[in-house]
Amino acid sequence: MKLLDKIKKKIRNSSDSADVISLSTINELFFNNQANTGGPDISEITYFTCLKTLAESIGKMPLYLMDENKNRIMDHDVMQLFNVQPNQYMTPIQFFTYLEYCRNHYGNAYAYIAMNGGKFIGIYPLDPRRIEIWVNNTEEFTRRSFYYRYMDERNGNSYWFLPDEIIHVKSWITGDSGLSGKSVREILATNMAGSKASQKFLNDLYQKGLTANAVVKYVGDLSKEKQSLLLSRIEEQARENGRRIITLPIGFDIQTLDLKLTDSQFYELKKYNALQIAAAFGIKPNNLNDYSKSSYANSSAQNLSFYVDTLLYNITLYEQELNRKLLTRKEQNNGLEFKFNVKVILRGDPTQQADVLQKLVSTSIYSPNDARRQLDIPPTKGGDVHIVNGSYVALQDIGIAYRENKGGENS
Repeated sequence: MKLLDKIKKKIRNSSDSADVISLSTINELFFNNQANTGGPDISEITYFTCLKTLAESIGKMPLYLMDENKNRIMDHDVMQLFNVQPNQYMTPIQFFTYLEYCRNHYGNAYAYIAMNGGKFIGIYPLDPRRIEIWVNNTEEFTRRSFYYRYMDERNGNSYWFLPDEIIHVKSWITGDSGLSGKSVREILATNMAGSKASQKFLNDLYQKGLTANAVVKYVGDLSKEKQSLLLSRIEEQARENGRRIITLPIGFDIQTLDLKLTDSQFYELKKYNALQIAAAFGIKPNNLNDYSKSSYANSSAQNLSFYVDTLLYNITLYEQELNRKLLTRKEQNNGLEFKFNVKVILRGDPTQQADVLQKLVSTSIYSPNDARRQLDIPPTKGGDVHIVNGSYVALQDIGIAYRENKGGENS
């Protein structure tokens, strides 16, 4: 309540002094017209695949706390949360998967940092649709303060948080204030609507048995009511028990309208539209199971490109946010930082992995036990010694053996 009273004193309840950014409408952006668009955005298969790929890629990477010498720190209280459970409801992989899903689907991901006596006791994700950002516009723009307001729909309570109490990871594109992100589906509204409409068209076509539309020909004139009754009975016959034969009155005939998806290039347009949505997320075609122009080497290159062009930025977002919210200034000055282990997604096949580890050991970058840890094999006795080819010499000693040999001959 003290924080709430302090906020009420600083922020007036008027549009002139406070700038309210609400994210509650983002989730309902396309839901108002589901009957015409074919359902919510997440039902679109390309969009769902992109969300799944990005969320699982972030979720499956372990998070480490490193010192300035790149040694892992295990006794920090926050690492108990990221190694075992951030809260009593989630495992670490579920926590980061949910945050990345919210960041892409809603444009923002929030998590509350719970502390007790200066120690971290839990990190709880918050529903982005229930978060508002309140900005104090009366202060100078370089010192303008802002607060998070969370509305719990289960008990109806509102909670106010300082920026240091909330982990906030946003998408790369933000609003004018830069405080909240925008989702891809919000930016690609027209494209998403077209993609869902094409899927709805296919669903309707399957329900009709992949048959084309037909014209009923007859001689004479029928009232509107009789036309509707006639067409209804014909449709009932066509759908009854999946039959392929129907009966018609004398003088009536049915002529089908030729329907060819190939003529309208339906498949090509649908595929192009899917690649456009994937490109907006930075997803490569092989992640969409599109191997039409791929080989084994090309797929490996696409995986590396996916990490460099897409995941590296997303990983850096989380690392920088965790560094500034979960580490003290003293810990930051001592070189502590959070790092995701990207090796889990860059790990190749057994042959490639063995070749890389052999080169790292032979050049003394890895010790044999370091390589064994990468393979989840227990260390061996004496394996912590770094080895290198004995014929290697220092840069300044190149050619010294020849000079000594020449001197020996002269003597």
